[in-house]
Amino acid sequence: MSAGAAIEIIEVGPRDGFQMEKTFVPTELKIETIDRLARAGLKEIEATSFVHPRVVPQMRDAAEVMAGIDRVPGVSYLALVPNFRGAERAFDAGVDGLRVVVCVTETYNQANVGLSVAESLERFERIAEAGAARGVRADAVLGASLGCPFEGEVPIERVVQVARDFVASGSRSLGIADSAGLASPPQVRRLLGAVRDALPEIPLWLHLHDTRGLGMANAFAAIEMGITRFDTSLGGLGGCPVVVGAAGNIATEETVYMCHEMGLSTGVDLDGVREASRGVQAFLDRTLPSRVLRAGTRDELMAANARSSVHG
Repeated sequence: MSAGAAIEIIEVGPRDGFQMEKTFVPTELKIETIDRLARAGLKEIEATSFVHPRVVPQMRDAAEVMAGIDRVPGVSYLALVPNFRGAERAFDAGVDGLRVVVCVTETYNQANVGLSVAESLERFERIAEAGAARGVRADAVLGASLGCPFEGEVPIERVVQVARDFVASGSRSLGIADSAGLASPPQVRRLLGAVRDALPEIPLWLHLHDTRGLGMANAFAAIEMGITRFDTSLGGLGGCPVVVGAAGNIATEETVYMCHEMGLSTGVDLDGVREASRGVQAFLDRTLPSRVLRAGTRDELMAANARSSVHG
């Protein structure tokens, strides 16, 4: 990819990151974090999830969050929904777009949402139709596409078929998710190539987890394949609710930093993202996984050492 090319960063921390926290993140902090991220230049933010509070207590304030954010023109505020009732609540809250997760293996999908893949497809079709009638786009996220902790390696043909089914049911773009952080760069290249060959007109984005330290390597491989949209999470927050030990999403700070070092444009202010992450880090009272949040940038280190040398 040539220098100056644009990479789209989709912030999912307020949903995917916060939902994994056992301590309830105050509604005010959720709103403040989303507003900071929007001011930092993020154009798509997965703000919350309209799930039953019994299932994900952390998201019990979804409507309040959507009502409280300061909507920045040009920013799309997205929500994850598990079913039609969740979609109705999201519509009422004024979301700009919906996401529906389906895991491509039967075992994982049952563990995640208690449905077969076929049942998830039926639900998605109904949600997509309702969204289209309201001018709200619904897109599918294909979980466990790069490996399933329950069923092992996932045949590429399986992912391609599920992708075809969801496009036929109304998904105008597709998220390819490494839900448990099992992927490697060669897998990423093979799968993205196959899905793109099968559905050349459908935009793809990648949702990566950094469980085994390959998250950024996988993102780099995807960029080399021409993928320009990535889900990321401030501070590297996140995990997987059905897989013990799964780490968070690739960090927004690290992804933005890597892109900028490669000469790619993101439109995202790294300092603004780090400001948002520090606010969350202070509340959680622990160091977040993002190495760029912790160590700073290369230029910052060199500038600090230069100052120390002069003063010495």
